[in-house]
Amino acid sequence: MNRKERYAYVLKWFKKNMPDAQTELVYHTPYELLVAVILSAQCTDKRVNMTTPAFFKNFPNVYALSQSTPEEIFTLIKSISYPNNKARHLSGMAKKISEEFGGDVPGTVKELMSLPGVGRKTANVILSVAHNKPAMAVDTHVFRVAHRIGLVPSTANTPDKVEKVLVSYIDEEDMAKAHHWLILHGRYVCLARKPLCSQCGIRSACLYGMKNKENV
Repeated sequence: MNRKERYAYVLKWFKKNMPDAQTELVYHTPYELLVAVILSAQCTDKRVNMTTPAFFKNFPNVYALSQSTPEEIFTLIKSISYPNNKARHLSGMAKKISEEFGGDVPGTVKELMSLPGVGRKTANVILSVAHNKPAMAVDTHVFRVAHRIGLVPSTANTPDKVEKVLVSYIDEEDMAKAHHWLILHGRYVCLARKPLCSQCGIRSACLYGMKNKENV
C-alpha cells in the first residue's frame, strides 16, 4: 500500500465511522473558541471546559476582556497550566483585537499569529473551526498519529512539515474533519505510551500496527 492508497483507506474509514467529529472544547463564538484554544495549550480540553464558564461570565466578549488586567484574568484560570503566561497572552490578545481588528477575531494565519499567545497551530484551529477554512492544525496528537499510520515520512520532523504533507494529500472539503479525526484517534485510541491497536479500525493500513502485530 503506497501513501496515496493509505490516505484513501484511512479517510474512508473515518468518514464512515466518525462522520460528526468536532472539537471537544465548548464554545459559542469565535472569541470564546480563541480563548479556549489559548488555554488548551499543554492542558486538557476537560480542564479548559471546567474553567471557561466562569471566565466567559466575567468576560463575555473581547471588549470586556480587553478592559481586564492579567492579574484579574489569572484568578479565573489559575487551575490551568501556565496561568501567568496565558493571563498575559489573553489580555494582550483582547486589546489587540479590540484596537486593530474592530473586535472581530481575524481570519488569516498572518493576522492570527500577530496576536499574543497565538502560534500556527492555534491559528489553524481558529481558521478551520471558527471560519470554516481549509486548514490543518498539527498538535502533538496529529504529529504522532500521522507518523505512526504512515501518512507522513520520517523526514517530516516538524509540525510545519507534517502540515505541508497532510494538506497535499487531503482534499479541502475533508480538511477540517481530518484534523479532528486525527486528534480524537490520538486521544482515545492511538495513545502516546501504548496505542490500543486491538481497538483500531485502521490498523490494517497502519505502518505501526503492521510492524507491531502483538498489539493487535
